[in-house]
Amino acid sequence: MKTASAGPVDNSGEPAQHDAVLSLLGTRAKVHESGMIFPANLSEQSWERIGTSLRELVNSSAWWLADWLIYGESTYGWRRYKEAIERTGLDYQTLRNYAWVGRRFDHHRRRGGLSFAHHAEVARLSPPEQDYWLRKAEQQKWSRNELRRTVRASLAVQSDTAEIPSSGDGKSPEVARLAESAAAGKRRQKVTTLTIELSAGQLEHYSQAAAAHGLPVGEWVTQVLETAERRTA
Repeated sequence: MKTASAGPVDNSGEPAQHDAVLSLLGTRAKVHESGMIFPANLSEQSWERIGTSLRELVNSSAWWLADWLIYGESTYGWRRYKEAIERTGLDYQTLRNYAWVGRRFDHHRRRGGLSFAHHAEVARLSPPEQDYWLRKAEQQKWSRNELRRTVRASLAVQSDTAEIPSSGDGKSPEVARLAESAAAGKRRQKVTTLTIELSAGQLEHYSQAAAAHGLPVGEWVTQVLETAERRTA
């Protein structure tokens, strides 16, 4: 007598994968490993909903993969990437990038209205700066590329290697304003380098204040010092 399995098949995972896809797409289309078959009478509204669900599936799968890797690292140690490469077919550096972005954002700080790629664009910034730019991207409905251009324009004041968009190339006013600020900063004569030691609490406080003004913390501190100098002059 054959007994039906009550759960996912351990050796392939295909039933579990199929169920996960159906939970998002419903039963309006037949899903196969190499494609999707649609019924002839599929309504336009159903077609649109499937597209939205596919977008959510692609974005969520990036976070799922990141969390899967992080769990493997914390639980099984160095073996995780060898196993992950075999299981996913992805290369080592790609997997490292997924895990790195995942570690930079706790679950409560991940914004469902933005893609994994949006988060990756600001992952190298401090948490307050990350939150600031992601909030702006969500409010302005920026694409990943628009977020990248705006953040790079802001960071250009600290890095000569960043590309500064011109104000007359059709970019958004936000990008133009930041680009002009960056250009002004470059024209400023560099006299010396000031090193300031801060506690972790102070750095967090100043990073939040800088992010509120849309500036890297170094540029914000420079503006505060210049303002104080003008007041005492």
